[in-house]
Amino acid sequence: MAVPTRFAMPTAPGSASSADKDRTVQQTDIDALVSRCSAVKTGYLSDPYAELFLEPSAPRDRRYPLINRGTYIRTTAIDQIVAGFLSQSSKTRKQIISLGAGSDTRFFRLVAADPSIDLLYHEFDFPQVTIRKIEAIQRHKELSTAISEFSKLPGVDDGPSFQADVGAGSLQSQNYYIHPLDLRTLKPGTPLPIGIDPSLPTLFISECCLIYLTPNEADDIFKWITTSFRQPSQSATANGVGIVLYEPIGGDDSFGKVMIRNLSQRGIVLRTLQRYSTLDRQKERMRILGFNTGMGACDVNFIHDRWIEQREKERIDGLELLDEREEWVLLAKHYCVAWGWVESSLPSGDTNDLTFHNWSQLPVQQT
Repeated sequence: MAVPTRFAMPTAPGSASSADKDRTVQQTDIDALVSRCSAVKTGYLSDPYAELFLEPSAPRDRRYPLINRGTYIRTTAIDQIVAGFLSQSSKTRKQIISLGAGSDTRFFRLVAADPSIDLLYHEFDFPQVTIRKIEAIQRHKELSTAISEFSKLPGVDDGPSFQADVGAGSLQSQNYYIHPLDLRTLKPGTPLPIGIDPSLPTLFISECCLIYLTPNEADDIFKWITTSFRQPSQSATANGVGIVLYEPIGGDDSFGKVMIRNLSQRGIVLRTLQRYSTLDRQKERMRILGFNTGMGACDVNFIHDRWIEQREKERIDGLELLDEREEWVLLAKHYCVAWGWVESSLPSGDTNDLTFHNWSQLPVQQT
């Protein structure tokens, strides 16, 4: 069965060590990247940066139509949510922190679309993954130039615009950081990594990332966010914090059980799936763990039907034959996008100026 998520290669028989399990999760980044490149080549997405992060020896397989379409919906939905965050209160500098970012190209796509955007962007991932990403940045001038141009200080034409330590897997610039960081170390009280500004309106992104942690580890990250970034209500500007997740759901029906079994054969365990297996549980997760100003959740099938314009749906229908429409619907109902935010009221009382006001306008699936 084709599953449009971050795959991993099968592990060797026997009991895997912690390091082996970590490597399995790290491998999923490459498989997600191959899927993204396939969706780009097939015409679903426009992303000139994706293939630059593929190593020369990496496979360049064309994925099944189910995977291409799933990659497209996942990317398009999160792009819409990110755009809603960035477009609100445009006078205010914004911050995005991507958890388990891997080879994601969102930073490069955002600054290419709007070089004047006032944005501070951070990425967290295992050192083994960030090293690979920085090597690609140094290998391709298009990537290093994009960082340099976006990170130039006003009035400064000479000198390095970013510093990269390949061995450590870290990169620092004026507006873009890559942090070699094990997410399991993030708990309430953990100091903020260098360059992060907790006073800015901040969006956290997790695409098939927290699902690999234990429920307690994932919950600790939520608590770290809401305790580290929540700002006092007397602030004169909108400075809330939000999070968007893309994760599998379900698992109790026959289709979900087959999906879980197939992933487990590749060494992947979806550790938070049982606790957060439905849209309602995802929304309740947001509320209980501090993102309680507003929250929402939709499965991928609903997003395809309600978030994508008809002309665009006709375009993607014409890209390749999808003869497994029943399987597509089943599969799409087993993945979701969930989001939540916490934000204090402004002294002006104008909700239109709140950072996450646009999110309250998103079509939400009734459960």
